[in-house]
Amino acid sequence: MALRSGFISIVGRPNAGKSTLLNALLGQKLAIVTHKPQTTRTRIQGVLELPVRKKTKTDTGRPASQIVLVDTPGVHKPETQLDKRMMQEVHDALESRDVVWFIVDVTHRLPEPKKAQTSEEFAEARKVRTLGQHRRAMSKAEDDFALQLVNKLDCPVILVLNKIDALPKSALLPLIAHWTSLHTFADVIPISAKKSEGLELLLDKSAALLPEGQRYFPKSQLTDQPERFLVAELIREKILLLTGEEVPYAAAVVIERYEEPASLKKTKDGKLPVTKIAAAIFVERNGQKAIIIGNQGSMLKKIGSTARKEIEALLGTRVFLELFVKVQEEWRASRGFVEDLDWRRQLEQIAELQHRNNKLAESRNREVESEDE
Repeated sequence: MALRSGFISIVGRPNAGKSTLLNALLGQKLAIVTHKPQTTRTRIQGVLELPVRKKTKTDTGRPASQIVLVDTPGVHKPETQLDKRMMQEVHDALESRDVVWFIVDVTHRLPEPKKAQTSEEFAEARKVRTLGQHRRAMSKAEDDFALQLVNKLDCPVILVLNKIDALPKSALLPLIAHWTSLHTFADVIPISAKKSEGLELLLDKSAALLPEGQRYFPKSQLTDQPERFLVAELIREKILLLTGEEVPYAAAVVIERYEEPASLKKTKDGKLPVTKIAAAIFVERNGQKAIIIGNQGSMLKKIGSTARKEIEALLGTRVFLELFVKVQEEWRASRGFVEDLDWRRQLEQIAELQHRNNKLAESRNREVESEDE
């Protein structure tokens, strides 16, 4: 069987489990995961190699495939420049894709069917609307917004019903009926990303939809994300997990210094080499800065120590991590600042700086050579 390869974009509402699914399939933590919505802010590509599985009497088999999984921010109506940037990441992911996984959290209650009401009954119902009814109305609005994106696609879309471990199997049939009435999906696959249930079937169905072609990445490559970006995300994850509701969405992390060791060999005393990292945590107000620093720096120290452990596991070295907290007022509303957070933009800036430094060094060398003559 010829190799199949292609891009699969994972889209859905915030907290549907997109990043959990990506990590489960790759068998490694690539995307940060928290219980808070809109944790993912940019596209994250993970490269999954599927070996050939021969056809047998009980198995239809599967061709060798390279699947480039594209995790995206949760689909939501943008309000700030940061929101707009996140939604642009979703649109970009949908432009270059062969298959889309539309992932739905099955624990979200379905909207209640509308009943015929007189104008008086409708007015009275609005007065006494419960919190649950309000949340379901908001949930339906978010579902409708997400479906608008899916309905515009001309590629196969698989409906992925996630978190089935939290529901009885009998509850799935109404969910399937509801969603398939709204869009013609190429397939419907119930899964639990958390417990790795249904993932093999999802991969089998998806690989069959990919075109025959060559690999987009070397076999050994796991992601297109640079390590310094992954480090910044791990630090941001700890901020999301350790601080209160006021801070997380107003926090951004930028790596200001990243010095890799000259060699990955252990030192003479048997210790691993050291990667030196300095990161700036940007917040919008002085009060948020005080929360992140904590009493006598206790919170900042906790963020640093918990992040460092995972960074060391990621890099395979010891890590010297310095964290600084800076105030950039209303940065989420600043288009320029938000665009500078993009790791692609940061790489361009690093490359430009390196180019200027190289030119300057060449110029100095020529001056020294002319003086020697």
